[in-house]
Amino acid sequence: MSRVINPESTGKERTQLSKGIVLAIRELAKTASPDAETRDLAAFIALALESIAAGIDTSVTAWEKRDYWVKADKFRMEWQWAGYYADKMRQAVLAEDWATVALTMSQTAQKLAKVEVAAGHRLGKPWVGAYARLKQP
Repeated sequence: MSRVINPESTGKERTQLSKGIVLAIRELAKTASPDAETRDLAAFIALALESIAAGIDTSVTAWEKRDYWVKADKFRMEWQWAGYYADKMRQAVLAEDWATVALTMSQTAQKLAKVEVAAGHRLGKPWVGAYARLKQP
């Protein structure tokens, strides 16, 4: 029996979400006043960070099965900020606290400074409709 390879791994999803967040931050930085697209952009950042934070334990399970505890703990420590910023961004977007959104956005941008998005990317606009999804319980 051959190995089963999952092309939609958590690592690949994390990479795509990180690139989407970087794009959303770039677009959000261009806006002057809050509107529907601004809400969608900020909501997408919150939702993407929540997805990244939820996938951390899935990523380290393979290392823990092989008793690579130090590597697993290091990875968790490198990404623990994602959950904190996701909660902070979610609360700020729902309260329409744009100062906190801007602060959290800049902190997230610093964490994702090494993420490169090609000029001819095919990501599109993943943030469309994100505010409606964020408001759902």
